Amino acid sequence: MNNRGSAVSDIDVSVIIISLNTEKVLRECLACLKQESEGLKVETLVVDNGSVDGSISMLRNEFPEVHLTVSPENLGFGRANNLALKEAKGRYLVLLNSDAFLNRDALRLSVEKMDRDPTIGLAGARLTGRDGAWQPSARMFPSVVTDFFVVSGLSNRFPASRLFGHFDRTWADPMEPASVDWVPGAYSIIRKEALDNVGFFDPQFFLYYEEVDLCRRIKAAGYSIWYWPDVVVVHIGGESSRQMKTLQMSKAGSQLTLWRMRSTLLYYRKNHGFQAFLAKSLETLWYGQRAWRKRFSKDPARRASADSDHAHVMLMKQAWAETKGGRISPPQPW
Repeated sequence: MNNRGSAVSDIDVSVIIISLNTEKVLRECLACLKQESEGLKVETLVVDNGSVDGSISMLRNEFPEVHLTVSPENLGFGRANNLALKEAKGRYLVLLNSDAFLNRDALRLSVEKMDRDPTIGLAGARLTGRDGAWQPSARMFPSVVTDFFVVSGLSNRFPASRLFGHFDRTWADPMEPASVDWVPGAYSIIRKEALDNVGFFDPQFFLYYEEVDLCRRIKAAGYSIWYWPDVVVVHIGGESSRQMKTLQMSKAGSQLTLWRMRSTLLYYRKNHGFQAFLAKSLETLWYGQRAWRKRFSKDPARRASADSDHAHVMLMKQAWAETKGGRISPPQPW
């Protein structure tokens, strides 16, 4: 599974995995990867992001062939990947979450598809849960308008609408391959040439939006981004985020709300200028009016939930102040 002594052309794929206190799922991830590497020349690079569980000992004892980089602190997703990307020697670079498991032939199919079409800069798989349930796997670039559809619930209420379901492409047939704007970082394969042209992850994004920003740069360089439904990866989701017990989580899963807000503002300021203010205003106004209406509700449960909406507004105001309106990334780790 590791051929780090080989020449660049000898290695088909460099698989990069970032781990933070994910010992059990990381073991499963690597065992699955080893099985699916048959017939390919693969090197595996793991960056441990400051784990305090048994991850490092497990890797050294059970997977000595893995190239391990140990960071004393949490570098976030982008900066940790950048460490491994500097060392990777494969023709293709695969980013794989520690809680993601390759289905049969996923890696082989990915390489074959990239080999057939040199215009593809980055591509992703069909993500599913352990139960086979579909997960958002192919997305379009965010905008303040699509953010409103998500925040207001219109995207969930009308998933078949090309307008309201634009961001997650919920209107599209998930079994059809498609050229898209970006794919989630749980699994992606990147052409090394494309990455050499556009550079690594922007280190100002500690977590969230880093893959969106990278895909935007890859597309701007003239490459395409693809979603492949026949490449299947089982993804649990949020294993590392669940270790952060002290920060407020979003209702949508394991998203760290404040971190997501900071990255939202950084992304909009970098790519859309003044729209960072619109993004901030959207969330503060939406959740502010919800909190106000709920406080006058006759339903005790709704009145109680007004505090949650008010806290959301306060977090966005905090994110705006800490990033100076999306202009700077707060000191890391966040």
